[in-house]
Amino acid sequence: MKTAVLVDDEQRMMDLIELYLAPHGYTCIKKDSAQEAVLFLKHSHADIVILDIMMPEMDGWEACERIRSFSAIPIIMLTARDAAEEMVKGLKSGADDYITKPFNEDVLLARIEAVTRRIPQHEVDGISFKGLKLNESAYEAHYRSKDISLTPKEFSILSLFLKSPDQVYSRDHLLSTIWDFRTNTEDRTIDSHIRNIREKLRHAGFPADVHLKTVWGVGYKWSSS
Repeated sequence: MKTAVLVDDEQRMMDLIELYLAPHGYTCIKKDSAQEAVLFLKHSHADIVILDIMMPEMDGWEACERIRSFSAIPIIMLTARDAAEEMVKGLKSGADDYITKPFNEDVLLARIEAVTRRIPQHEVDGISFKGLKLNESAYEAHYRSKDISLTPKEFSILSLFLKSPDQVYSRDHLLSTIWDFRTNTEDRTIDSHIRNIREKLRHAGFPADVHLKTVWGVGYKWSSS
């Protein structure tokens, strides 16, 4: 079975899409808010996201950018807004395709097949770096033959680093990305998580000090060299 995450504040629309997808082997996870969808995708596997744009609190454009910060999962924006500039905005936000309502069932299925075929599964589920492997669908980390036991936050931080090597992340950026702007989380929490990640990588034999670097006065980065 394949998993589709449906994100729309209209329950009737999600029910309709599920009616189309279920006979084709899809289990549909329905989320009526973009925030809930982003949090779900940070910790759970899915094969495709069908994302509405106009939703309260967080719109589809922002949700798409949030999802793209930690996942390569295929995203199709499905919306009643058909202005060309809005389609361009959706694609620039990281969407793989853009379909306007009302839509044809066969077209939706064909577009889903096209984007999932275009993106190799390893890009969605896993990432590798010099023998270090992260499986995002299972939340598993390995270095060569050794398992690395990471907490969900540690896994999310390491995954973010590996996807953007040599990019410097400030503590504030890490807090806003990993903790979703929770103001009761302090900067030293980041330092503690980084320290734990380094220790666990070292214990597995991975040269953490070579790659997980502190940029003094700014934050941290993953060095690819």
